[in-house]
Amino acid sequence: MNTELQNPLAGVPIPANAPAPGESIRLERPEPGLIRLVLDPPHRKLAVFDVPMLLDLEAAIAEVEREGSLRGLIISGANPLTFAGGADLEAIGKLETPEAVQRYIAFGQALFQRIFKLSRGGGGALMVVAAIGGPIPGGACEIALACDRIVLTRDDKTRIGLPEVQLGIVPGWGGCARLPRRVGVPAALGVIVAGKLVRYHAALKMGMVDRVTPAEYLDRVAADIAMGREKCKRKQRGKWSWLIDKNPLALAVIERQAAKGILKATGGHYPAASIALDLVLRSPRQHLEDALMEERRVNSTLATNPITKALIGIYEMTEFAKGLAKDADGQKAASFTRGAVVGAGIMGGAIASLMAEKGLDMRLRDLSRDALDGAVREHHSAINKKRLRRQLQGHQADAAIDRLEVTTGTSGFGRCEIVIEAVAEVMAVKHAVLGELAQLMGPDAILATNTSSLSVDEMARDLPNPGRVVGMHFFNPVRRMPLVEIVRGTKTTDETVRRIAQLALSLGKTPVVVRDVPGFLVNRLLAPYLDEAVCLLEEGASPERIDRAMQQFGMPMGPFELLDEVGLDIAGHAGNSMERGYGERMTANQFLKPLLDSGDLGKKTGAGIFRYEKGKEGRPKSIGLNPRLPSPKSTHAVAMSHNDIVDRLILAMVNEGARALEERVAASASELDLATIFGMGFAPFRGGLLAYADARGVAGILERLELLMTIPVVAERKGGAARFTPAPLLRSLAERGNTFHA
Repeated sequence: MNTELQNPLAGVPIPANAPAPGESIRLERPEPGLIRLVLDPPHRKLAVFDVPMLLDLEAAIAEVEREGSLRGLIISGANPLTFAGGADLEAIGKLETPEAVQRYIAFGQALFQRIFKLSRGGGGALMVVAAIGGPIPGGACEIALACDRIVLTRDDKTRIGLPEVQLGIVPGWGGCARLPRRVGVPAALGVIVAGKLVRYHAALKMGMVDRVTPAEYLDRVAADIAMGREKCKRKQRGKWSWLIDKNPLALAVIERQAAKGILKATGGHYPAASIALDLVLRSPRQHLEDALMEERRVNSTLATNPITKALIGIYEMTEFAKGLAKDADGQKAASFTRGAVVGAGIMGGAIASLMAEKGLDMRLRDLSRDALDGAVREHHSAINKKRLRRQLQGHQADAAIDRLEVTTGTSGFGRCEIVIEAVAEVMAVKHAVLGELAQLMGPDAILATNTSSLSVDEMARDLPNPGRVVGMHFFNPVRRMPLVEIVRGTKTTDETVRRIAQLALSLGKTPVVVRDVPGFLVNRLLAPYLDEAVCLLEEGASPERIDRAMQQFGMPMGPFELLDEVGLDIAGHAGNSMERGYGERMTANQFLKPLLDSGDLGKKTGAGIFRYEKGKEGRPKSIGLNPRLPSPKSTHAVAMSHNDIVDRLILAMVNEGARALEERVAASASELDLATIFGMGFAPFRGGLLAYADARGVAGILERLELLMTIPVVAERKGGAARFTPAPLLRSLAERGNTFHA
């Protein structure tokens, strides 16, 4: 007998720590006629719809179906702020065939349909209420959508939504089928295509949920609604259902506008968003079962393609990064309550502002009162923008503003648990600042530096208790860039690293631990990429063409837009630092030096490689090439193909990545990939720099590098052949038929 027909979940990976049957769900009977189904697996802090959970859910639903005297059913989590996550992404990532994906999705759909058919909305006898709070993504949202009513906790931690498109798939357990029916096509598109979780007040306003209540009242309110003691009406679409959701003309207009937005946001690299658009548009005009069948069909293909595998891999890497804040026993490092930043420039001011927003009492020090005043203005502006967008409530915004104090002196530093210096990138200055701070602060206070290239070990030299000295390298702009490099010196302690990782996570950042080498990791990898772009410019390729090629590859912006964003002065300083640290292969091209000498430094001065004028919200907008851009010295690159341009830039970076991995600058290929995605925006759908190399084939890259190093214009350039000489690790992997991630 075919075991797959006997067990539709055959082949779906089961967690190694899976509990015994019946332990993931419990049924409670708080009063006659009411039953409460609680998702509370012992092997996870947050319930996930893995195989044990799904099988226990099937058994629990069957028991509810057998009871004839029930009036209400509540579905909830272990507590008001803990409900469930979505599907088991680790399992989905390991499913290799469309058929296996279809079986997994079909099983979940069938369970949620049984809940729906128990409900009054589905023709059953029970008032089924989802009583939920905390993070409610994906499958957790979809099981709630199958219920008659959704009651949500009114809490800042509560977010609900369908983020599947960010993982390369579409909602598959009824999200695309049910949400448009509940809130209408436009609102459903806003949730599903954007793939972001929404706050409780937004969910209530759009009709995604039916009631919000403080966490302490959640169980009582849900019980009263389920038993009919309290009325809770669902928001109805009424005439709008016919005027918009089922109107072909209105839907055609919505489709055109949404498709333009999707193409602009994804560059055509992420098919799930466009497929979700199609499903949502058709759903209100389909029978529910047909809409569910469409979800199964499209996901069976999406879930097994390389893009989804890459995006799920990124998700798993970010989850791994959260473990950097824990010790061997799984205990989180102690958090900080009071901190300080020295240096009120763009970086220092933004770091202090973010830390104050996230709950730390902060002191910001600078010798310049003007710099401090500017930092305060920026802090108020950032917080007030969040207030206007309802990302912070009024009292939260006021508290965040009040938590930042500025000073030209040192008072209050003795009570701070951490200080981050963000002064000029000059070793003598940084060493002096940290020496002063070491005398002011307690012996256990952490001394962190936001340096982008200088040695942490050198800064720690002669300081008392050097184990507390660490690099905490933020990327600009601080609020938007998700990565923090934790630079570990030779004497930095494990506890210091864990505490900095915990701080980074509390700020909404993803930490990666790197060795103390010139440029650390991201800037080291960016150096040959950016320099090779300048070499191509010198060889006759236009900046527009190079930028366009890299954006088509999947980078968020081209190398020349990035240089203008960073500033040619900063990039030049970093390039010279890399050359001093790594020698010939990092030889810095001086082709753009005339722009630097003339003061054309990029967006901040109104001109760099491109010219700029103020656009929306005062942001610089490109208006064409800078006429002072030097003329090319050859025409070699004029006839180069798109792929040749990509290879010159990307393979220079791959080769340096192989060297960095061999030197253990990052602990693994996966961590290096994570740093490239979150630190430089390397195309996420490719899985990261070394994942791209593996997918392309290490042996093929070796062959291509050996060709590039012999091209006359490269070989004749100082450092050109050295840059493309294959790294020993890359050559070894190719010869053995292995990959970076093996």
